[in-house]
Amino acid sequence: MDFLLVLAVACAASVALRHPLHKWPVAFYGLAVVADVTYIVGIEGLLPRAVMGPLTLLMGKCMLSLALFVVVMYVGVFVKGSRAHQWLKPVRSELSIIACILACGHMAVYLASYAPRLGSAMGSNVVGALVVAVALLVLLLVLGTTSLGFVKRHMRTESWKRLQRWAYVFFGLVYVHLMLMLAPAASRGGEAAVASVAAYTMVFGAYAVLRVRRATLDRGTGHGAAPMARELDDAPATCA
Repeated sequence: MDFLLVLAVACAASVALRHPLHKWPVAFYGLAVVADVTYIVGIEGLLPRAVMGPLTLLMGKCMLSLALFVVVMYVGVFVKGSRAHQWLKPVRSELSIIACILACGHMAVYLASYAPRLGSAMGSNVVGALVVAVALLVLLLVLGTTSLGFVKRHMRTESWKRLQRWAYVFFGLVYVHLMLMLAPAASRGGEAAVASVAAYTMVFGAYAVLRVRRATLDRGTGHGAAPMARELDDAPATCA
């Protein structure tokens, strides 16, 4: 399944590039903006098919952004002190900002493509997906903005923590959006759609189980009554 391959590459790249990402984050943010602009230019038919193929997979289907969000979210279930936690926790904020920038490019094209159809007959799953997409865009802008260091420094700690809890809602709505988009093809027995539903369900389901397990273990070790809130003490947006 394409997403699992993209996720594997995103995991490897996040680890391999963690030092330059931490040292020069703005350069990576710029590359994400370039990717957005390139994709939008390609949608206008100004790029060859050989270029648009990978772009459609990574940007059009939002797989690269989603893969980075998955990496960011899963950092919260790694055992503190583990190698994975030590490698990725310092760049969690940077990864989430890159994922937000990439997602904005996808959403701009996605919402613009459906805007002319507003008011016309659309299937219930399409309407539902659009409503969820708008909610995701609002959460993305709010959580993405507050993951910037200078914004966080100007917010009260408790207010920032409360806001970041919406990252769980964001991640859950991403799954709902994916299922709404894939449901028609999957219900007709489309092999690609069925495989995608299975892969996304596995990734999101495993996160839910591991996150609850992490919270339970934290409570059991007497670390306090709100382990998820503690995890948010230095976590970026969209990565509770």
